[in-house]
Amino acid sequence: MMHLLLTLVVAIVAISWRLSWLPSQGSWQQRWHYALSGFLLPPILLFTTAVALVCMGPRGNMVCWWEGWSSYSLGIGFLVIAVGLLGKLALEGWRSLVQVRQYEAIDLLGTSGRLLPTQVPYIAQVGFWQAELVVSQGLLTTLTQEQLAAVLQHEAAHGDQHDTFWFFWLGWLRRLTGWLPKTDALWQELLLLRELRADRQAIEQVDGLLLAEALLTVVSTPMFQTPDICAAFSEAATRDRLTERIDALLGEPDVPEPSFKWKWAIFLLSLLPFLLVPFHV
Repeated sequence: MMHLLLTLVVAIVAISWRLSWLPSQGSWQQRWHYALSGFLLPPILLFTTAVALVCMGPRGNMVCWWEGWSSYSLGIGFLVIAVGLLGKLALEGWRSLVQVRQYEAIDLLGTSGRLLPTQVPYIAQVGFWQAELVVSQGLLTTLTQEQLAAVLQHEAAHGDQHDTFWFFWLGWLRRLTGWLPKTDALWQELLLLRELRADRQAIEQVDGLLLAEALLTVVSTPMFQTPDICAAFSEAATRDRLTERIDALLGEPDVPEPSFKWKWAIFLLSLLPFLLVPFHV
């Protein structure tokens, strides 16, 4: 009954871990670690369990033949779906990037980008590790030069952090385990924290008031449906989250906390299923 018990325990832990997450009001660093662990740990635990089940195989002295084959098939099925979904998202992302590169190349205050032929104010990073900056004609005619410079600093922060690359992988896990509790809430929290981080980096170079004014201008127009490989300036801009971003731009910045590596030690829990592989006979 080892395979069945392992599957059941992991499912309970993954669901319980998600259910235990609640929105935090701490510092940016605290919220980021808390939300990221709540988002990542359950999918990674499920993934490592599937790999462990496949490694142990369908046979063994400690499992019945029906249990071994059912858990083995479950593990294989999960991994096949994961790889297939990853390939689908990567293909969609590549097509989006190819389409973006067909737009006219322009220079924006010393920053290269692509001009989107629409009057809707829009700006975003699109791509993977080296993302392309996409700017609409509407944004150029709506914002002042000072506001545009502030927004470009925000987008530069996304590029420095390679947000489109990392959120492509997070988006894959989101699609793969969307059935887990609070997936969408955690996703929205991570999107907001991503934008808060870019805002914080930008106001080290420009006036936060200019960035706040530009944000209010952009979110007052219809929003594009952006893929997971896109980091848009007005992402996660619901009323309460918009208010939080504005308050952060106009208020005092958080004091950076020291980095403690033990915060990441919790992800070692996701490797526990591998400990059973050597004992499988």
